[in-house]
Amino acid sequence: MAAIRYCTPEWLEESARVYRSSPEIQKELSKLSTKLSFRIQAEPAWGIEADIYFGAVVEAGELHELAFVSAETAKQTADYIMGATAPEWKRVLRKEVKAITELMLRKIVLEKGSMASALALMPYAPTFIHALTKVDLQFPDELTPQELEQFRAYVKEFRARLRV
Repeated sequence: MAAIRYCTPEWLEESARVYRSSPEIQKELSKLSTKLSFRIQAEPAWGIEADIYFGAVVEAGELHELAFVSAETAKQTADYIMGATAPEWKRVLRKEVKAITELMLRKIVLEKGSMASALALMPYAPTFIHALTKVDLQFPDELTPQELEQFRAYVKEFRARLRV
């Protein structure tokens, strides 16, 4: 399988497909019901010119939505918003660090929601992260300069099209 680029609609679509086709993921998350949004801070060197948000809606382990959302939608609909730099999210997704540790160290910032209830979600984080990383991910800092320019143009195009 070819690598899917991080922070693209294809990544979220394939991750949602994998999640929905994995009974073991759904079973492990069966007690989870929440609306989460994640903010990836702008990282121009990675082709991400402005903050970008994606959200997940999970009800009793069933994934209802996994897609990019506008900042306004995230702020209005999410129970929790967690934000970090793109390189920090890469470290989490590559499983070099644990989400709970990074949240406690404030490298992942809880921007909406209570810390106590966010911490109650952390036992589910490894399984959710696993669902997002069952695809072969390629990050922008792993691209050639020419690929990065193509990626930058693609990000601009899909953000305009999706209004995110």
